[in-house]
Amino acid sequence: MTQKLPDKIPTLRVVPLPADTNAYGDIFGGWLLSQMDLAGASEATSLAKCRVVTVGVDSMNFHQPVFVGDEVSFYTEIVRTGRSSIAVHVQSWARARAEAINNSRMVTEGVFTFVAIDENRKPVEIAQ
Repeated sequence: MTQKLPDKIPTLRVVPLPADTNAYGDIFGGWLLSQMDLAGASEATSLAKCRVVTVGVDSMNFHQPVFVGDEVSFYTEIVRTGRSSIAVHVQSWARARAEAINNSRMVTEGVFTFVAIDENRKPVEIAQ
């Protein structure tokens, strides 16, 4: 598990609210997954230059909880491309908003796979 905050601008940054919690008051894992999917799709779309759809989550790890009001930053990196597919590694880092950015902690990471599609929702080759 990487513990060094990525040295780049996050693809997505959000603040979870009370409606995003589970029954115990922690941020719901499904909410984190959906935000990671949005960040990964943004990265994949930038490469594909067309619509992409999620076809799989190759790995997913929850390392630490996220709390209401934390600022969560999602960092993405393309790790593999195929004819029509793009795998994106997504890391989520959280910090209390009153804390310095270097006090961020990695809370989740996973690899999401996307496929580039056309207007008929059929796979298309990624122009490289």
